[in-house]
Amino acid sequence: MMRGYKRCAAEAGARITGIQSIVNPWCILGGVATSVCQKDGFIEQGNAIAGDVLLLTKPLGTQLALDAYQSICDAESRSKRIKLTITEEQVKQAHRQAINSMCRLNRVAARLMFKHNAHGTTQIGELGLVGHAQHLANMQKQELTFYIYNLPLIGHMAKLTMGKFGANDRQLLEGLAPELSGGLLICMPRKQAAAFCTEIKELDGRPACIIGMVTKGNRTVRLVKRPQHIHVKDD
Repeated sequence: MMRGYKRCAAEAGARITGIQSIVNPWCILGGVATSVCQKDGFIEQGNAIAGDVLLLTKPLGTQLALDAYQSICDAESRSKRIKLTITEEQVKQAHRQAINSMCRLNRVAARLMFKHNAHGTTQIGELGLVGHAQHLANMQKQELTFYIYNLPLIGHMAKLTMGKFGANDRQLLEGLAPELSGGLLICMPRKQAAAFCTEIKELDGRPACIIGMVTKGNRTVRLVKRPQHIHVKDD
């Protein structure tokens, strides 16, 4: 774990400058990153304009995929309910995809934001897509509304929500499920969004998706009643 942590930090261009150890019943590893840069070295969050599109750089469903995998490993009664909607092999495929997603840095996407004139961004985490989108909408200088009409999902996760698996199943399709090491939600001019999606696919080997649009409004987020589910699978 320590070797992997050091390799990931090196890949991100970070230096490990200190270590703290505590007694804990579970084996966990984490860290805090600090960065110092010039004003032109980061993108301000509040510069979105009407006509921008919303991009998401990673599919949703990491928490649900991990929960499903844990269930087939530890609880026979719950695994039977999962098999009503997806197979055990599909759970394992989704788990591998979630791990790959969490291990992938947002570094390439962050660098491409400068090239393609991004107007604001936030990372998707424990508040889910809609929660973090609302946080970003609140920070806009102009009064805007974010409309979300696409939900990119880890493979098989939409099927899992058709059953009665757990607390996060229906939340996923409502944009409220928490994500682990989620992607970036980016406001970007429409003309440059397609080029961004093409380039990140070439450099990162994974797609980004246009999931919505920015209109004049009142700093709100609206997920359409029946968003399109985009099933993203690893090649």
